Amino acid sequence: MRLCDLREKEVINTVNCRRLGCVADLVVDMKKGCVQAIVVPGPGRLGGLFGYDSEYVIPFECICKVGPDIILVDICEEKFLCECR
Repeated sequence: MRLCDLREKEVINTVNCRRLGCVADLVVDMKKGCVQAIVVPGPGRLGGLFGYDSEYVIPFECICKVGPDIILVDICEEKFLCECR
């Protein structure tokens, strides 16, 4: 599966059934050649109109299922919400 295929999928948290957004980027371990985490933009300023201050960095282990339209994750949102650099 390619990153462009993942960008089209919605990420949904199974803990609270909340839509987090679409995949924006991947964190890849270049030595092992495997995906470590997916990055999803966090809550934006004025609905994302003025950009995003934070992002969810979701470890690969927290992904429950990748379906044709959605990616199900099992996370505590506060724990994986990071400030953008």
